[in-house]
This record gives sequence, C-alpha cells and structure tokens, in this order.
Amino acid sequence: MGQSKSQKKFERNHLKDTIERRKGLKKTKQKQQLKAKKRSRRAEEEGHEPGEEDAKSGPNGRSPKAGDEQFKNMSVDEFFQGGFEVPEMPERGAKGGKRKRVEAQDEASESDESLAEEPVGGSEEDDSESDDEDAEDHKAQLARLAEKDPDFHKYLQENEPELLGGELADIGDISEDDQEEPKRKKQKKGQATTDDSDEDAAGGGKNELDRATVRKWQKALTEEHSMRAAREVVLAFRSAAHISEDEEGKEFKYSISDPEVYHLLLTTALKHVPDVFQHHMPVQESKIGKLHVPTESKKFKTLAPVLKSHVTSIIHLLDNLSDAATIRLTLGSTLPLLPYLLSFKKLIRDTSRAAANVWSTSSTTEATRIAAFLVLRRLVVIGDAGIRENALKATYQALIKGSRSTTIHTLPGINLMKTSAAELWGLASTDVAYTTAFTFIRQLAVHLRSAITHNATEGYKQVYNWQYTHSLDFWARVLASHAFPPTSPLRPLIYPLVQTTLGALRLLPTPTYFPLRFHLLRSLLALGSATKTYIPLAPSLTDILASPELRKPPKPSTLKPLDFRTALRTSKAYLRTRVYQDAIGDQVTELLSEFFLPWAKSLAFPELALPVLIYLKRWLKTANSRTPGVGNKNGKLNASIALIVQKLEANSTFIESKRGQVDFAPCDRKGVEGFLKDMEMVKLPLGAFVMGQRKVKEERAKVLEAGRREEEGRKEEGRRMVKEERAKGGEGGSFSEEEGEGSESEEEGSEGIVLGESEESE
Repeated sequence: MGQSKSQKKFERNHLKDTIERRKGLKKTKQKQQLKAKKRSRRAEEEGHEPGEEDAKSGPNGRSPKAGDEQFKNMSVDEFFQGGFEVPEMPERGAKGGKRKRVEAQDEASESDESLAEEPVGGSEEDDSESDDEDAEDHKAQLARLAEKDPDFHKYLQENEPELLGGELADIGDISEDDQEEPKRKKQKKGQATTDDSDEDAAGGGKNELDRATVRKWQKALTEEHSMRAAREVVLAFRSAAHISEDEEGKEFKYSISDPEVYHLLLTTALKHVPDVFQHHMPVQESKIGKLHVPTESKKFKTLAPVLKSHVTSIIHLLDNLSDAATIRLTLGSTLPLLPYLLSFKKLIRDTSRAAANVWSTSSTTEATRIAAFLVLRRLVVIGDAGIRENALKATYQALIKGSRSTTIHTLPGINLMKTSAAELWGLASTDVAYTTAFTFIRQLAVHLRSAITHNATEGYKQVYNWQYTHSLDFWARVLASHAFPPTSPLRPLIYPLVQTTLGALRLLPTPTYFPLRFHLLRSLLALGSATKTYIPLAPSLTDILASPELRKPPKPSTLKPLDFRTALRTSKAYLRTRVYQDAIGDQVTELLSEFFLPWAKSLAFPELALPVLIYLKRWLKTANSRTPGVGNKNGKLNASIALIVQKLEANSTFIESKRGQVDFAPCDRKGVEGFLKDMEMVKLPLGAFVMGQRKVKEERAKVLEAGRREEEGRKEEGRRMVKEERAKGGEGGSFSEEEGEGSESEEEGSEGIVLGESEESE
C-alpha cells in the first residue's frame, strides 16, 4: 500500500527538523549524564558518599537510608515511583576511610550510538583506577589464601604461577592483530614521574633495551622456564623483527640500538622460547606417532597469544633476513613450534610460504635450503590433509618460481629442489599426493593444448621455457620415485605425463630447440627406467638425425662447445656448424644407448632393436656417400653413430645365442622374466658400453663442477675485498653480484624465435 498524503507532507516539511531535534535531545541527555558523573566524582574527592546530593532531590524530597530502614517508611506507590534502583549495601569488614567503588546505574543506559557521537572524557582514567583496586584486592585475597591454606597456595605456585603473579594479565597486547603499545596505568598522587622522562629520553616513548635485561630474561628462561620472561622476550623480539622497517602507525614496547644487544636478544628468543612452550605444555605423542596438543585446555588458550605473536615475528624475520647462519637458526627454532600451530591454519600457511621462499631462493646456501626443507617436511609429516595440501602447493609454486633462470651456477640448487620436493609427495597421504599431482599435470597439459590450438606467432613460448621444462622433469622424478609398485596410486599418472611430454617436444621440431628436446627425453628415460615402463622414444631420437642440420656438410667454426645442461635453445651462430653437429651426435648416441639399456637382457631385445638398426644403417650409408651434394662429410659424427650400431648388433647377437639355449616356451611367463636375471649388466656388450660412457660423463662433470666452484670462490673473494675497502672508507666502486654469472640464463620466453625461422632453417 502506498504512503498517505499526510505522511508524504510530514516527510517533506517536518522530517528533517524532527531528526535534528531528537539528536539534540540525545546530546542534552548525554551532557546531563556527564554532569552527574562529574558531581559524583567531586563528591568522592571531598569525602562525601557518592550520590548523596542527588538522593536529596529524590522523590518526595526524602533522604535515602541504608538497608531495610529505607523501605520501612516507604509506601507501595512511593516504592514504584522511585524505580527499581536498589541501593548498594555496605561491605562487611570494610575499614573506615577506604574509598568505595560505586557503579553508576545511569552508565548502563547509555547507548552505543551516543557514545560514538561524543566520547566521554576521563573514562580511561576510571578504568585504570578500577584495575589498580582490582589488583590490590587480588593481592589481599592471595595473602589470605597463603595464611589459611598454605598447601594449596604452594600448589598454585608450582603449577599455575600466572594466577599468582599476574604474568599474563595483559597477554592480549601481543597478539598479531593488536600491534599497539599496552596502556600505562595511571599514577597515584604524589608519585614521581621519572618514568615518563626516562621513556621520553629513550625516544618515542619506548624502553631502550640493554644487555643486563636480556641476560636477566635469558637466565629466567633457562633456569625457571618463566612465562613472564618469555612474554617480555616475545615483545622485544617483535620489536627486533621490525627494526629494519619504518612502519607508520606501529609502536613497540622496546627499542634496540646496540647491535650486540640485538644479536643476544635474537639468539635468546630463537633458542629458549620454544623450550618454555615445551616445558609448560609438552606435546603428546600416540603409539602410532601422531602428535597431539591439548588445545582445549585453559593453559593453551593463555599461551596462544604469545605463540602467535612469536611465530608472526619469525615469519616477518624470514622474509627480511639475508645472513645464512641467522636464517638457519630461525628455521631450526620453528621446528619444535610446529605442533602447537596445527590449529592455526593461517599461521601454518604463512610459515610454509616463508620456508618455501627460503628453500627456492638461488642466493641461499645449500645448508640453508635443507633447513627450510626440513620445516616443509615436518608439516607434511604431522599435518592433516589440508595442511599437507597447502605445504605441497607452496613447495611446487616455490619450485616454479625458483627455476625461472637456469645457469651453471643455479642448476645445482634447482636439482636439489626437485630431488627434495619429490620426497614430500612420498610422505603425503595417497589421496593428497594423487590429487595435487593430477591437478598440476593437468595444468601443464592445458598449457600445451592452448599453445597448439592458438597458433599464434609467440604461442609456443608458454611451453618452451625453463619453468615448463623443469615442471615436466619434476613430475617425472616424483613418479619415478613413488610410482614403481604396481599398486601405487600415482602409477596411473605415468600415461598422461608421458603424453604431455611427448606433445611438448614435438610442438616445434626445429634444430634451434634440440637442447629442449634432449632435456625432455632424459626425463622420460629416467621415468621409464625407474618404473620399468616401455616408452617409445626411439622415433623422437631418429627424427633428430633426419633433420637437415645433420644431413648437410657443416660450416667451420671456432665457437666453444655448447653446454646442453644449461641451454634451452640454440643461437643462430651455432646452426650448421661442426661444433653443433658433433655435440648433437654425442647426445643422440648417449640417449639411444640409455634407451635400450633397461631392455638389454630381455628376450625380445633383437626384435626391439631391429627397426632402429635398419634406420641407422641407411642413414650412415647416405651420410658417408661420396656423391657431390650428398652426405654430411662429418667423420666424427658418423663414427659415433656407427659405434652405437655396432654395440646394438653385438648385444642382439649375444641375446640370440643365450635364448637358443633355453628350454621354456615363450608362453612361460616366469621363465621369460627370469631370463638372464642373475647376469650383471656390465657383462653385456651394450651394458659395458653404457657404463663406460657414464664414467666419462661423471669425470667431465667433476671437472666442470670444480671449475664452477673455483670461479665462485674468486667472485666471493672479490666481494670480500670490496667490502673491506668500503669499510676502510675507500670508494671500492659498485660490484654486481650477478656479474659474470654467465650470459646463458634463460628467462621465460626471453629468446624465442618466430615460426618463419623454422621454415627457413629447413
């Protein structure tokens, strides 16, 4: 139903004035309440009983009487006219001269809206006075308890010291949400105000921390496991964690200006605060190894704000630290606190993120990365399904972020990340491991499909980059480590990963991206060898030999050999050169031998190798042709291919001679699987050849690693000399940490080629 005419007229002419008048009445009422409170406070200061003057002007002008005398001479009508305000009865045993607290009943009737419009002055002072009197009453009660029941008082001292000393009275001040400095209590009349002057002298109203105070806290933590000292250490530690930032609007209780005090405080907080938590609330472990913390207890609720503040400071510190030793100490102190954090999902998520960032940073040392990995591993072991999933996701995202650039200096760290992260998927439950692995492998397949369907000029770059390549290699390592048993839940993921990898290496089959193809082929070879799965990789290797890059005579070049470990694509300077042809020949020979090695003792090896042998012999016949314009005229390349042909033929002949002596039929599964099972791989022609290749490769890798470490040592010595010169006041010049890191770093899609170049190269 619509509004009436009178209502519309009222809203148009009188509504605004009515609202303003009501607001004015509210303000007037509030002013009257303030005046009443001031009169009550003034009466207390002059020694009168509060409310005495107001009572004189009460109903019928009668003065109030205490106790039953007030109601004896009052009629029923007078009683109801006076309301239901019951006067406060005098306390028993109260000494004369002590000021009593009277709660004004009109304060309860004040609305939140009126308080928000005009704040009542002096309320904080009243609250602080009430807190002082509450503390005095609490101390008096404890003194009487010690006299009446000394045994119970001793029990409280041993088991609940915070109830006696008030150690955690304002523990909420250090929660992660409340970053303000605790309110100071009002000083009584006649008390000196030297504390204010001392704090102002310290700067910003903060307490300057000295060595003696930290030593005192450290002694209390180690000898008494004092929660009071732990609380102060956590407050000071929070100030130390934010000391490098100029944060507006944030004030801390302590200030630190001495570097020695800062270092002492950091070591005290990181080493001894976890021991205090373990002393007051030990972690319970079940028979099956499951950890439990009594989070429903009152003590845990009391300790929770201290714990949350301490862990929040640790997370902030990890994001800003650069010293390797300090980072390791911080990560080590986090390990014993993880069981207490299982009920705080946000803190767990932030902790795993901070640890994963340290673990994936290329500038950190190997020992520091291992310390960060131990934190992630601990979370996967003790956490539930949700915590494990968050830890695995944080680990994978950090791995992708840390593998954006791959050089000779960052490659060892990336391999360490892939090896250690693969271990986490074996520790997680089967459901979480399968779900996360399936999700991320599917994501890689979606990227590949997008690159194929959207045939844009630069579309392939979302696949042909270091991050995508390392991701495929990482999942190959995960499945190679944990998908070997036939009953493994991860084994069904082998097929989609192999299909995605094969699609990626065939996306752009140009000589420019032969290094990327070799990376992906090695990942699939390792996966097939570990899981005993046959993956048809021979066509992908023989396609390389069919490329025009290897069928035509090379151009002479003085370029240094290409390092395929840190190369994703080849620059134009290497194409059609003898250096590049020889390197490709070595790679094809090595990968073909590694592909046939797992099946070298199989009964079907001669039939498996026959198509490849026929193709290689035809290729050699064409490559060695002396007809003008035919063949590559590269003796070294052709010799390496001829060598692998010889080893495959020798191994086929050896298998044929051995299987001619068997007395079981091909349908005998047990006999087929046991064929040459006890023979060592080195005694086979192909096995001996591959073992020799691996030994030469290992020696070459050791020489390259020694050269890399020597180069890093020279650069570190240069940095040290520059720091010393700067410390002495010299101008040492600027020094870049990335100087000399190598120009072969590959950013995501940084050096991609256009599709027209592939057509020109062929």
